[in-house]
Amino acid sequence: RAASGLYRATEKFLGNPQPQRTPYVIGIGGSVAVGKSTTARLIRELLAHAPEGPQVELVTTDGFLLPNAELERRGLLERKGFPESYDRKGLLRFIMSVKSGAELVEAPVYSHLTYDVTDEVVRLHRPDIVIVEGLNVLAPARARGDGSPGLAISDFFDFSVYVDAANRDIKRWYVDRFLALRRTAFADPESYFHRYSSLSDEEAVARAVHLWDTINWPNLRENILTTRGRADLVLRKDNAHNVKWVRLRKM
Repeated sequence: RAASGLYRATEKFLGNPQPQRTPYVIGIGGSVAVGKSTTARLIRELLAHAPEGPQVELVTTDGFLLPNAELERRGLLERKGFPESYDRKGLLRFIMSVKSGAELVEAPVYSHLTYDVTDEVVRLHRPDIVIVEGLNVLAPARARGDGSPGLAISDFFDFSVYVDAANRDIKRWYVDRFLALRRTAFADPESYFHRYSSLSDEEAVARAVHLWDTINWPNLRENILTTRGRADLVLRKDNAHNVKWVRLRKM
C-alpha cells in the first residue's frame, strides 16, 4: 500500500494522468434460503470496519427481476428467480457502469412485501467495494445471436463466493422460513403472500414443500448448483448454518 501511494504521489507530481479508481466487486451466489443474504451483510459489515474505512455497498439482483406484469405477460411468473426472469441487459449495464468507475450508478429496488420491483433506486457514489448478491450471479455467459460469446455478470467480479449446503438442509431451511414468514411478513394485509397467513401448520408445510419441489429445487438443480465450480470461494454449511468447510480457488 505504501509503494502504491508513493507511485501515485510521484505520478501526480510529474503531472501524469492519474489512473481512475474502480470499485472492487464481490459476487455472492447460492440457493434461496441457504443464507447468502446474511453472508453478504456480514461481509459488508466486516469490510466496512476495516482500518481504511472503505465505503461498501450491497446490491441484490432481486431489483433486476422483470416486473410482475411483464413476467405474467411472458408466462414466466411461476419461474421467478430462473435466469430468464431477469433483466439481464439491465444488470450487465449496471455492473459495467460500476466497473467503469462512473460517478453515480443506480440500481432498482425490489420489495419482498409486494413481491415486485418498485420505483425506488439505490444510488452508488463511487464506493470502494460493491457486493452483488443473487441466485444467478455466477451464471456463465450466453451466446449472442451470431454465436459469438456474450458477457457474464461474473466477468466483472474481482472475487466470488458460493454459499453451499446439503440439498435436504436447504429445503428444511426454506420450509422453516416459510412458516416464520406466515406468522410475520405474510400477516401484513399488503403482502403479496397474505393469503398464506391463514393456513394451518400442516397446510403451510405442504404449500412450502410444493413451492420448493416445483420451483426452487428445479432452479437450484438446473441453474444455480451448476455455477458452484465458478466461484473463487465456496462456503459449505452444516445443518445448523455453521461453516463446515471452505474451498478457496488458487488465485
